This record gives sequence, structure tokens and C-alpha cells, in this order.
Amino acid sequence: MREQVLGVIARIGPEVSRIYVVDDACPDGSGALVQAQCQDPRVTVLRHAANRGVGGAVMTGYRAALGDGACIIVKVDGDGQMDPTLIPHFVAPIARGQADYAKGNRFYNLTHIRQMPAARLFGNAVLSFMAKLTTGYWSLFDPTNGYTAIHAKAARCLDFSQISERYFFETDMLFRLNTVRAVVVDIPMDARYGDEKSNLRIRRILGEFLFKHGKNLCKRIFYNYFLRDMTVASLELVFGILLLAFGVAFGSYHWWTGLAHETATPPGTVMLAALPTLAGLQLLLAFVGYDVANQPRRPIHPDLPDPAPGDTAP
Repeated sequence: MREQVLGVIARIGPEVSRIYVVDDACPDGSGALVQAQCQDPRVTVLRHAANRGVGGAVMTGYRAALGDGACIIVKVDGDGQMDPTLIPHFVAPIARGQADYAKGNRFYNLTHIRQMPAARLFGNAVLSFMAKLTTGYWSLFDPTNGYTAIHAKAARCLDFSQISERYFFETDMLFRLNTVRAVVVDIPMDARYGDEKSNLRIRRILGEFLFKHGKNLCKRIFYNYFLRDMTVASLELVFGILLLAFGVAFGSYHWWTGLAHETATPPGTVMLAALPTLAGLQLLLAFVGYDVANQPRRPIHPDLPDPAPGDTAP
């Protein structure tokens, strides 16, 4: 990656006015390499004294860009897997006022998906479903894709200090964007993989991912369906959970009791367990249907005021 970052910078077109290279305490000294060999006047190297992870590096870049008055901020990795010539495609829906945030999706072109390692393909499919559930962006896919663009006004709505700094960063960004009702769109891109190896260890982060997904899901539902607003969907969720829990608990108890005493469970008892279970499932499915239709549709940045002079990044 040390030499690849120079190639990435060289391929960034003239539509980009400033380039921030964040050296996240890289052991290969990529920041020093860029300072020594890169002659592009747009480039500014930002360094971390200690490694803070991908999220920490992106937040450093965001703060610098916002401080310099950027309008749209694009994040591209320095490992060469992301084609810088696609930057105009990521910026276009934001510049047209159709979205607040754009992210890459490597699953549009089915012929190019074959380039993706099988383990990564399966992992992305599982993570995409979990992200749909926890972020509320049901129409998006490939949530761990780090090729992104965001409008500066939308970025200022986020509390950078609350965003995960490690591998959960991309999904956590989507969760935070949903809480401010930002519109997010997918941008088709090809999967490109070289000889580099990922530092991600599934066994090490699986528990952390599950915990953070569950935490964000609970927070999103509380924010959107109980704190900010209460709708029929709020009642569907509450009564759906209560009815399902009662039906399962009641049915399990009587099933176990009948099994222990070797007696048949009366039909009335079976119906008393089945009806609330089915009703609860139906209400929960209705809630999910409402949640799918409740994705943000109207971009927020056109209605937000311009930052006052001297405003700092969040």
C-alpha cells in the first residue's frame, strides 16, 4: 500500500480541489513517502500519533475538509482497490440535490462479482442483511464499502466523536445518517482486488459486530418510533412483541408440562398459544413493511443553513 497511495493520488482528476492523505500511524511511513515524492499542490498530509482505525482516519479527513470549507467530501482508500475516476459519479447525485450521502456497491455487475473472494462475498451478503435491519436503509447493499461521498452540511449533522473508529465504521455511519434522516444512494462500482491481505479477523470482531448491530437497532427503533414520533407501526411493534412472547411462552410451558406428564395438550390450549403467536408474527411483519417504506426520501442538506464563519467541525 505504501507505493499504491501515490498511484491513487495521481489518478484523481482536476474536479477535486483538495486531497487529504491521512497517515494513521502507518508502519510503512506512507505519509512521509507522500510528502517526499508527491508534487501535487492539492495534497495535505495529516498524521496520527497512534493508530485510530479507518473511522478515526476518516473523521480526521472530514474535520480538515470542513475546516477548509469543502462542499462535498469523498473518501477513497489508498490501497488501489477504488477507482478515483469514479469520483464524479459519487458526487453527481449529491450535487444535483438528490442525496446527502453516496456509497459504492460492488454487487451491481454480476459478471464482476466473480472477482470477489467467496468468503468475502458470503460475509458481505450476511452483513448487508444485518445492516438493512439496523440502519433502516433497506434498499442499500454492500454496507462495508468504504468508497463514499457526503455533503458537508450532512456531515456537520453528525457527532464525529460518537462514530465507531474501527471496522464497524461504515455501518455505524449509515446508522447515524438514518437518525438525521439523510438520503443515501448506492453507486455501482466494480470489485477490484490485488495481492493485499485484509487485516480483518472475523472471529475476533464477530461478537463486537453482533453487539453493535443489536445496540444500533434498538436505538434506531427508539429514536424513530417512540422518541421523535409514534405511529401505528409503534403499536404494531409493541403488541407484536407482547403477543408473540406470550404465545411462545404459554405454548412452550404447556407443551413441556404435557410431555413431562405424558398427557395430550387440549385443543383449546393449543389454540390459545397459536393465535397470539400468529397475530404477533403478523404485527411484526406489518411493522417491518412500514419500516421498509419509511426510508428517508427527501435530502436534508438543501434545507440546512450554511455554517457560520468560524464554525468548527463536529
